Formats: sequence, C-alpha cells, structure tokens
Amino acid sequence: MPYTLGVDVGGTFTDIFLVNEDNGRIFTAKVPSTPEDSSVGVLNGIERACVRSGIVPSEIGHVMHGTTVATNTVLTGTGALVGLVATQGFRQVLQIARSYVPGGLGGWVIYNKSEPMAPLELTVEADERIGADGAVVRSLDENSLRQRLEFLKGREIEALTVCLINSFANAAHERRIRDIALEVMPDIPVSLSSDVIPEMQEYERAVTTVANSYVRPRVQTYIENLTRELKSRMGDVKLHVLRSDGGLASSSSAAEYPVNLLMSGPAGGVAGAVWIAKQAGYSNLLTIDMGGTSTDVALVQDGEAQTRRETTVGDVTVRASSIDVRTVGAGGGSIAHVPELTGALRVGPQSAGAEPGPAAYGKGGKEPTVTDANMVLGYLPKSALLGGDMQLDGASAESAVEKIADALKLPLKIAAAGIIDIVNENMFGALRLVSIEQGYDPRDFALMAFGGAGPLHANALGRLMSSWPVIIPPGPGVLCASGDATTRVRDEASRTFIRRFRDITAGEVTEILNGLAETAATSLDAENVPRSDQHVTYQADLRYHGQGLLLTVDADIKALEADGLDAIGEQFDDTHKQLFTFALDVDKEVVNLRAVVQGKATMVPAEKLEPGDADASSAIIARQNVFMDGFDYEATIYDRSKLQSGNRIEGPAIITEMDSTSVILTGHAGEIDDFGNIIIRPIEA
Repeated sequence: MPYTLGVDVGGTFTDIFLVNEDNGRIFTAKVPSTPEDSSVGVLNGIERACVRSGIVPSEIGHVMHGTTVATNTVLTGTGALVGLVATQGFRQVLQIARSYVPGGLGGWVIYNKSEPMAPLELTVEADERIGADGAVVRSLDENSLRQRLEFLKGREIEALTVCLINSFANAAHERRIRDIALEVMPDIPVSLSSDVIPEMQEYERAVTTVANSYVRPRVQTYIENLTRELKSRMGDVKLHVLRSDGGLASSSSAAEYPVNLLMSGPAGGVAGAVWIAKQAGYSNLLTIDMGGTSTDVALVQDGEAQTRRETTVGDVTVRASSIDVRTVGAGGGSIAHVPELTGALRVGPQSAGAEPGPAAYGKGGKEPTVTDANMVLGYLPKSALLGGDMQLDGASAESAVEKIADALKLPLKIAAAGIIDIVNENMFGALRLVSIEQGYDPRDFALMAFGGAGPLHANALGRLMSSWPVIIPPGPGVLCASGDATTRVRDEASRTFIRRFRDITAGEVTEILNGLAETAATSLDAENVPRSDQHVTYQADLRYHGQGLLLTVDADIKALEADGLDAIGEQFDDTHKQLFTFALDVDKEVVNLRAVVQGKATMVPAEKLEPGDADASSAIIARQNVFMDGFDYEATIYDRSKLQSGNRIEGPAIITEMDSTSVILTGHAGEIDDFGNIIIRPIEA
C-alpha cells in the first residue's frame, strides 16, 4: 500500500498529512482536537483526509503519530500513582534533588517546589548495594523486599519504578526486583532505571524513570486504544510514534518507554522543516511553530536539528534525548489581559484553547486573544478559515479586543497592534535562547515559520531577528504532521564509562561504541528494518577533569582510528569555546558513550509548482483594509493555491490557504520558489 499518513495532535487542532509514496501526491486535513480523547480527533482527521484523497482507510499502510499525551499528563498532573524502590539509605533521592532554584537571584523567595511524581510515603528501600564497578557489595534481601512491595500493593499504586544505586554498572538487582514485583503485583507496569537510562547520577536516573512510570499507564492505554481503532478501520496498518529526538518508535516501545515522547509534538514540526528546507536548498534555519496554545522554536545547522540530553516539561527535567526545542506560552489562542495592579498589557500564557477558542471563532469565546487581534488588524480573511469549514466572527473579535482598548484607554487598532507586538517579543525571546545564547548569530540563519498562526507573525519576527529570508512552506498548518510522515525509525543505547583520556585508548572507546550500536540495532531488527538500511552515529559526553558540566560531541569511528581521542577532544574544546568563549589546557574525561541507530527515511518527493513569471495578479481574490506599522493600508489578498513558481508579491499582502494565513508587511516582498515556498525579504535587500 503506497499511502503513508502523518498525524500531529495539538492543543487546538489535529493535523493530517497523507502522501502517496509512489507519485508524491499530498493531501492534508485539519480538524479540531478533542482534548477529552485525542484519538477521536485523530480518527476524524484520517476520515477527512481519505475523503479529500478519494481513497478508503484500508489503503493506508503506515501511520506516524506525533502525540502530546505524555506532555499533557505531566503538565496537568494527571499521571499514575507511582511507587519507588530505592537502595537502602537513598529513600529521599527525589526530595533532595538538585539545589537549583529557577528565576533570578531572588527566585527562592517565591519558588514553590513541586511535589515529586513518586511521593515519599510510597518510596520503599531495598536492602542491597552494588559498587560503582558493578561488584555486588551486599546481596538483595528478598524477604524484606516482598514485605515492602506488599505494602505498596495495599496502597494501590498504579506503576512501579526501581532505581538502585550504581545499577547502571550492574542491573542484576533491579531485574530481580522486577521479577518479584510482577509476582506480587502482576498487573502493575514496572520501569527499571537500568532499562530507561543506564547512566550515572542517581537523581537524574531516578527522576527520569519515575517520569516514565508516571505517564506510562495513560500513554499505554491511549496507544492501545488507537491501535485497536486503526486496525478495525484500516486493517493491517503499522503505527509508529514520534520520539522527542525526532525519530520514530514502534507502538510497543512508545508504550513501554513514554518518557521519550515528552517532546513528541514539537519534534514533528522541526523534522518537517528540515525536510522542506533540504528540498528548497537551505541548510541553516531557525524554526518557529506557532499553534493555538504555544510556540516552539528550534535551530537547524547544516541540515541537522540541534539536540540536547535533557527534556523539560513544566518544572520537570528528565534525561532523555530531544530536539532542542524551546517553548513559550504564545499562540493564536493566548489571552491578552491588563492586570489592575500594574496596568500593563500582558499576553498569555493562558489560552482559550480549542473550547471555546478565540472570540473570532464564534464558539462563545469572550476573552481577547492573539487571533482576535489579528482579526481586528485585518490580517485574517473576513469570512472563514480551514477552506470554509470554520466561519469567522469579526464583530465578536472586536468586542473582545475592545476590553483591552478600554483598559489601556487606546484606540481599538492600537490596542490590537500592542497585543501582536507583545506576543512577537515573547517569541523573539525564545528564538534568542536557541541562537544568540548558544553562540549562533541569527543573521546567518533563515527563519521558517509554520503552524496555524506562524505565518501571520513570520515577517515581523524576521525583522526583529534580522534573519532572512523568511520561509513559509506549503501547508504550514500541517507541517508537523508532514514531519511525522517523513522521519525514520530510531533507537539509541548508552553506557557510562568514566575515564580520563590519558587512561584509555581510542580502541577501547571504539569497541564500546560498536557494542552499543549492536544493542540499539536490535530494536530496528524487530521492526524488520534491514541492516543495510540502518545508519549509525555515535556520541560521547565529555568534560574537563574535575568539572561537573558535560558537553555532547559527535564521535566518528574512522576519525577515532586515525587521530585517536583528539578526534573528539578537539570537538569538545571548540564547543566549549562557542558556549563559554574559552577552553582549558587540562586533561579531558569521557563520561558517557552512546550509539544512535536510524532506519531509512520515508522518500517523499516534493511537488513542484507550475512555472510562471513575476505577475501574481491571477491569484488575487480580494482586497481589504489592514493596520500595519501604525498606519492604515489596503492589502491585496491572494489564494495560495493559484500562485505559480516565480510569482512576486509585494506587501502589504495577505496569502490565504486551507490551513493558515500568511502576512507580508509593507516594505517587504515574497517570491514563490519552485516548491511553493514563499520566500520573504526586505525590498531594499
């Protein structure tokens, strides 16, 4: 079956990207999300895409799914009741945590530490001890352990975590505890730290494994229900779930290790942006994915998204590989308000969400949102969105924004422009985090904007960042779903190996990396990915001896064989200089080694547009008044589906399509490239 489908569930909309791998034909759909049961929105979207493409669901052979179920479970605090088994004497590992308080120097004054996901009263101790070298210092006392597990059973825990000191060096005791726990509580899922993250540092290992247990029952139920519904409607369909690092996991792996899905949704957008950028010839870009609830930004260099070894959701930070996405509470549904205490305009992070949504949607929303401000300024079409499926209510949008205008004692359009300026500054701050504060000059990167609301703000953000060109890809509102459909199966294996450079050889490091690659490859073997289609990359976490900070660098086996450990040491020095402006002339130390194995990417050729010339007048559908940069203008409205390669559009202009609306400001022009991207630059450039 040639059809592959990508689906991305957002806070407001569920996006569908259906592609025929034989001829590259693409069909998209966008339907409202169903927060009470995300699978309903997924199935509604699949049905809509099938109607548009003229196929039946059983013709789809592969579904790739980006999900926010794990993320939302953490954010809303609705996860499982988790029990924890720790080594005797380490019962309070989660309570002690790390001595870090977010905020400025006075952050501790207002900081309220959140409760651990495994409460202290549900944490029991195992009488055992493994040494740092993996030797058994004290054998496991199984009799006392059974009594403590019976206690947890009586407290009706819903998931169990086992995290023992030094289990990364020897997992025998953890595995034996799992066997005993399954005898005592056969229906309770058990997560072992030696399986989830076999690396040193007991707190990071504990909090990551507890987070896995916390979201596991809910994610497992969701995946099982979705798999059952898909198979009932689509036959022998294969389901993969997008991981935080941009790779795909099998449905079974996703259910067992859901901590790897915490940034699943944002990762899909970055993967889609990379796919589009490669087709269009851009390798360095900043991405901005603005939806209804939040905005995610990331940096792509040389065609590869930057990744990090930590994933943060809310105030929970776990050690799991993820694309370096920074999120800010700025979306089309972000609510504007003027606090009585300060009298200063604020936008977000509260959101109108999918229900009732912005006032402009006509579903009963009354609060002024970013979407309503765009409506007042004339940046949205007056009639409808989603190809006519969603009618817009301009009068309700004006009434909502009037609340802000009255509170600030400003004209309506000035107040609306203020809302847009503030939300743009919020996103500008997030973009600085992934560029300037990481040692990158944003002027060296293009800016690709997508998501339902991203193209509305892209031109203004390009101007703030001086990042040109600004790129609006085709189907920007469903780009996350396209990323899901065009990524590949991925897994990794890691091992803590603490050695100074002077005490080891490159051959020892190479031998360990090859062994880790073999371990990671077994999961792809289970997915029937032939070894010839598997691609392996290697990483090393390094530090200067005596330093606590770790930096991750790529490791090339051939370079290690040819140049020794200097092959990774020089990379470490360069990265340290980029981040901190200096390097130290001291011995370096290996801490962790890692192998990442990926399958073959889905080959989806990008469709090319019909060639045309600079004249885009055939795509004009209307004109309407807009308010830009403090003045009223008459803007031309274009139908994107009628644009041709080579067309040039000067601002002020609005370009409409099924899933999004793009704005070109005065003094700027957009050109349509061969692949349908809108390439926006200042006219004087």
